[in-house]
Amino acid sequence: MKKALITGITGQDGSYLAELLLSKGYQVHGLIRRASTFNTQRLEHIYVDSHNEGANLRLHYGDLSSFEQISNIVNNISPQEIYHLGAQSHVRVSFDMPVYTGDTTGLATSRILEAVRISGKKIKFYQASSSEMFGKTPPPQNERTIFAPQSPYAAAKLYAYWMVVNYREGYNMFSCNGILFNHESPRRGETFVTRKITRAIANILAKRQKKIFLGNLDAKRDWGYTPEYVELMWRIMQEKEPKDYVIGTGSSYSVREFLELAFKYVGLDSEKYVEIDQRYFRPTEVDALISDSSKAKNELAWRPRINLEDLVKIMIDADMRAIGLNVIGDGDRVLQEKFPNRWWKVD
Repeated sequence: MKKALITGITGQDGSYLAELLLSKGYQVHGLIRRASTFNTQRLEHIYVDSHNEGANLRLHYGDLSSFEQISNIVNNISPQEIYHLGAQSHVRVSFDMPVYTGDTTGLATSRILEAVRISGKKIKFYQASSSEMFGKTPPPQNERTIFAPQSPYAAAKLYAYWMVVNYREGYNMFSCNGILFNHESPRRGETFVTRKITRAIANILAKRQKKIFLGNLDAKRDWGYTPEYVELMWRIMQEKEPKDYVIGTGSSYSVREFLELAFKYVGLDSEKYVEIDQRYFRPTEVDALISDSSKAKNELAWRPRINLEDLVKIMIDADMRAIGLNVIGDGDRVLQEKFPNRWWKVD
């Protein structure tokens, strides 16, 4: 049985990845932070008590800022694959916490790579890199595009990206970067703009909320569907040679367009509910991100199945269902049509 270690397993990507790997017969180990409250909600539908001998999902307390803890976990588990998804991942928050972001988003990658190197074990390593690294470089962006980060988060991710390349070239390690463009789902964190919008709409329909406060509506992003991207993480790790891949849909839409599609789906006028708040603007903004995923399309047969309108419907249906509203159902129909045998259980 293959063993995989996932950092950031309690997040959007980590929870979907855990579910995918379990469906493929892996024993999955996840690194989680010790907290006074439960933070494993995204895993509850697949979690079996780790003390149960039949449990193939096992959680370990650890801290990405501690090399000793990381090294001990790597040695004790001896996984064949490590998927490093853990980070301080909110771009706007990184301006408020630049040092912490640099440590957990950047240096943590070095700690894991070095732990793998000194272990002497053949362990494949996947780094969750980000399209934010391209920053102000004009789109479209691919593996040959110059990086120009515009936030502490992006700068930290760029450091991690180059450490992966250095360990691959310097120590012949199987280490690779997935440069993923924005990807969303009903499991997206509630402070990220897409989920903030869809969750607010559900609350407005339920009379629980009157307004939604947003920042820059003109920023353009390449938005995809997270389960599709998680599948590609695994496929990148199954290649014979470690490579870096840009993953995205190749289409870009503004926050305003996402917003309008979402309000249109539920039959509401966005102008009655949306207000702009300067607190949500970044000191330096990334105007437009559009992926050129030609390499992934050619080498991994990558073809996205979910477009932005589909994504909006899936997320709103899920947020309506979560608070007990009758769903519109178009998102459910999209999933049934395009993923009739899907491996994930909760949307």
